[in-house]
Amino acid sequence: MNSQILVLASTSIYRSELLARLRIPFQTAAPDVDETPLPDENAQQTSWRLSRTKAQAVAAQYPDAMIIGSDQVALLGDQQLGKPLTHENATKQLGAMSGQTVTFYTALTLLNALTKDIQTEVAINCVQYRILSDAQIENYLLKEQPYHCAGSIKSEGLGIALINSIKGDDPNALVGLPLILLVNMLLKQNVKIL
Repeated sequence: MNSQILVLASTSIYRSELLARLRIPFQTAAPDVDETPLPDENAQQTSWRLSRTKAQAVAAQYPDAMIIGSDQVALLGDQQLGKPLTHENATKQLGAMSGQTVTFYTALTLLNALTKDIQTEVAINCVQYRILSDAQIENYLLKEQPYHCAGSIKSEGLGIALINSIKGDDPNALVGLPLILLVNMLLKQNVKIL
């Protein structure tokens, strides 16, 4: 039995669903962090910083817990794509990504608030989008409404129909939580999984 409680510094249902696959009891907490990229910060740096900041923000509420922070940033060319939040923004994002390769940087932080030990890594997935018509984009958005997903896509759902290929080390990272990295980090903290 693990002595420290595990806290997911996220209110994302997608991250909660992924973490639940490990069958370890956990709680969730809202990190209340401004996700605006800093000037001259690249996508990988943004995701890395935000995953750490989210974990550290929740540590104040859970000083004895093991805290998981995660953040995802999509990169198209040199443009960072965050959560579109609106139908109009999602339409623009998917139109720009049509036929293109988008790199998704999903950072993961595990913070042992008790010992102050912190681990952060970034999983990278390259997604090649199909050439999409305006009608396909509109139909997809009306059916899935991925307005709170980086890059306007849910690869675990109907969004898979927009994708030609995915290259990366962990398919879970694209959904929002790199489970392979997380298991490695938890094992380093002597958290029993199996």
